[in-house]
Amino acid sequence: MVLLGASPTAWVHHSGAMFDRTRVIEIKGVVTEFAWTNPHSSFKVEVDNQVWAIEMNGTSNLVHEGWKKNTIKPGDKVTVTVNPLRDGRPGGWFVGIQLQNGSTLGTPAGVAAEK
Repeated sequence: MVLLGASPTAWVHHSGAMFDRTRVIEIKGVVTEFAWTNPHSSFKVEVDNQVWAIEMNGTSNLVHEGWKKNTIKPGDKVTVTVNPLRDGRPGGWFVGIQLQNGSTLGTPAGVAAEK
């Protein structure tokens, strides 16, 4: 059991190495899915017929940041800022969002974002 707990897969999961934390980009699209789960919540946004997968913190952290399990839902139009995946695939680590009603969570969309 000790070896299982020390195995690479037990701690590699939490690595953020796949995200380019030196870059922040902005995407605009429509939410297609929102998973309110631990250890990481996530959502998908369709942008120009391409689905972006966005990874986030866990639910307890998100609640402290003002999120609820129904903050976003499929069909919502959003503007999202992310640290993109290093390999160029459509995805990233959540930085901020502007919701359909104009309110923001995290770093507001457009702040320090590449377009």
